[in-house]
Parts: sequence; structure tokens; C-alpha cells
Amino acid sequence: MTRSFKTFTAAAVFVATATAAVAQGGFDFAPGMAFVYSSGKTSTMQVAQGDRNHQSMMRHATKVPANTVFFMSGGQLYSTHGMLDPTGNFYIN
Repeated sequence: MTRSFKTFTAAAVFVATATAAVAQGGFDFAPGMAFVYSSGKTSTMQVAQGDRNHQSMMRHATKVPANTVFFMSGGQLYSTHGMLDPTGNFYIN
């Protein structure tokens, strides 16, 4: 094996491991960032700065209650109220 192939393989394993860790850790919201759901896909975007833009978003926003579970089914995003235990079983509060 060449050195560049070994480096590439190590980098690929690192990225796969990091991606899985983030997926298990949940949403990582940072100031100025938003998650956008459209056409069955979720992506992150930088939100344009400015009070006017923030106020416009807040006019149409709804607060998400505690213990809201988001999940995908058939390419659609759903939410329900309840909890998941560490094994993934759903329970209603």
C-alpha cells in the first residue's frame, strides 16, 4: 500500500466515526445557524444577520415543547411528544 492510500483510508475512517458520533449526539445548534428541512432532506445553513431578519423569523416561529421526538418515516419528517429510552423504545409522558 502506498502512503497516500493509507492516509486516505485513515481519513475516511475518521470522518465516518465523527459523522456517527454527531448523529448520535443530536442537534448541535450554534448561534446564527439553522436546520432546514425540505424535500425529505435536512441541511444546515448560516442565517443572515440583522434584527429585521431575526424578527421576521420569530413572527412565524413556534416554540418546541420539551420531550419532542423528531423522526423520519417514508421520507417525511414527523414529531411526537414523549421520550425514547436508551434502547430507543418510545414512551408517552
